[in-house]
This record gives sequence, C-alpha cells and structure tokens, in this order.
Amino acid sequence: MLEISETERMEKGVLLINSGSPDSKEVEDVKVFLREYLMDPLVQDYPYFFRKLKTELHILPQRAKSDSEAYKKIWWTEGSPLEVISKRLQKKLVQKTQLPIVLGMRYGNPSIQSAIQELQEQGVSEVLVLPLYPQYTMSSTWTAADKAMQLQKKYFKDVKLTFLNSFYKHPDYIAALVDRINGKLPAEYDKLLFSYQGIPERHDRKATEKARQYKNTQFETYRNQCLETTELVRKELGLPEDKIEVSFQCRMVNNLWIKPHTHEVLKNFPNQGVKKVVVVSPSFVSDCLETLDEISNQGDKIFKSNGGEYFGYIKCLNDNEEWAKVLTKWIKGWQFKDTEIV
Repeated sequence: MLEISETERMEKGVLLINSGSPDSKEVEDVKVFLREYLMDPLVQDYPYFFRKLKTELHILPQRAKSDSEAYKKIWWTEGSPLEVISKRLQKKLVQKTQLPIVLGMRYGNPSIQSAIQELQEQGVSEVLVLPLYPQYTMSSTWTAADKAMQLQKKYFKDVKLTFLNSFYKHPDYIAALVDRINGKLPAEYDKLLFSYQGIPERHDRKATEKARQYKNTQFETYRNQCLETTELVRKELGLPEDKIEVSFQCRMVNNLWIKPHTHEVLKNFPNQGVKKVVVVSPSFVSDCLETLDEISNQGDKIFKSNGGEYFGYIKCLNDNEEWAKVLTKWIKGWQFKDTEIV
C-alpha cells in the first residue's frame, strides 16, 4: 500500500455535504431553515420576486408550524437525527482515513462556508467535496456543488475542489444498500417499496439539459437513475420483479411532480391485495424528516388506515459500518489518485 507523508496528508481534506436541519424544532428556527431552503433558485426555480412572494405569503405561514410539529415527533435528545447521524459518520471517517474531514449543510448549520474555513485553518489546500446524494438532481447534488464553487471563487481561491460524482449505480453503493436490506425483510411480505425523494418534472428536464452541456457526459434522468438503483439492488437481492415497486415522495400531489406518489401508492396498495409492505428510501443516505416522519410515521398510518396489515421501514445507510467502509474506500482512492469515481 502507498504511504503518504504527514505534510501531504494535511494538504488534503474532505467536505461532506448533507441537506441540513433547523437549529431546533421550534417554529422560528424551522422558519429560518425553510426560508433558506425555499429561496434557493435551484429548489424553487422561479424569478426572485415570485419565489419570495410564494415563500413568505403562501408556504411559510403554514409549513413552518406543521414542520415544527413533525420535527418534534422525530427529534432526538442530541438534536436533529440527520445532523447527529451525519456527525457520527464524519467521526468514523476521520478515524478510518486519518484525514481532516468536516461536515457542511447545504441549508442551516454547520454551513458549507464554515466547513471549508475549518479545513483551510487545518492547512488543507485540496478538498474532496462529497455531496451525500446518490442520485443527481437540481435540488440536491447540483445546488450543493454550486454553493461550494461559489464560496471557493469568493472566499477560498487557494483551495482546490474536487467533486465526487453521483453514485446511484456504483457497485459499492449498491452493495451497501443490499447489506442494509438483507435480513430486514420479514418471512412474508407482499411488496418492497423503493420510495425516492420527489422532484418536479421540470427539474428533471433542466438537470438533463445542464448535464448534456458537458462533453462525454452520460446522464440519466432522475427517474431513470432511481429505476436503475432499484433494479441493481433487486438483482443482487435475488427478488422477483413482482415484489418490487417504485414511488416518489411528494407533499404537493399534482401532475407537475414525478409520479407515482408514495402516499398514493400506500393508500391504494391494500385494495390491490398488498397487505404487508416494507419501505426503503435509497435517495436518502441519512434518516431525516422525510424518512422518519413522512415514511415511517405518516406512511404507516396511511397504509394501515386503508386496510394494510403490516408496515415495515428499513433505515437509511446512516453511519453503519458497511457504508463507512465504502466512503473510506472512495476517499482513499481519491487520496492516492487510483479511483474512477471522482
């Protein structure tokens, strides 16, 4: 194995980016978090004035309160589950790689700016930016990478950034998902539902157009990325096709978002003879409001109130050992320049 000097080691560092959480579960902190999220032009891709009007007058007054109540149901003693899990993963990776590794949230705290600043203060001049989003979308990988690049140009011109590609079909990621699901399925179940984060159809078109601007870029639509992840996992698990369904989470059930919508699928399952269901959410690597409340809590209630008998939820990759090993492998591959995924 290649050896690396202490000087070389300290010149390299890793920035993990996750989506983020409010500073607390209280309404005012949730409002601050939602405002930053909703005002991102890659989330609500409307002109500024319309985006501001819609956010302040139509979304925040109701959603800040409802999200606050939802966060209260899933909040841990240590804080937001997503933040706690992300920090646990960060600590594991530091131990395994012996590299400076920091965590930055696209929205909320710790910010991406403070994370890069921390790396720079540790003597890091070359950063691997690792957005923790398997599939590529405008409102995940694209916005995280754009934010890091904007900050680099404005504040950190001497820091070189290298970005990890989307890894939705990488064998290591698929193996980690398979390991997570293996042994979690009950002896009897009717469907394993792969529920992915929902996005507007127009986001899929825009992301595809952006990707095609780059030479030799082979780009799948978000829907196809999700379908490919699902099929690769299904094959590795050796499950028949009729045991698998794919859906997309969406708070605004309308024709403008990718379908089918998860809650609609769960609502209709019992009438189709699906009485026992297990759900996994591969577009999230860390459990968060969307998985712990929208799926595990709300999804369970919707399914059972419509005649379902058994509802199981398989946790995200979180900070489990197999996932930590995968990230360690990728980081060391970049560190020694012997990987193709970055």
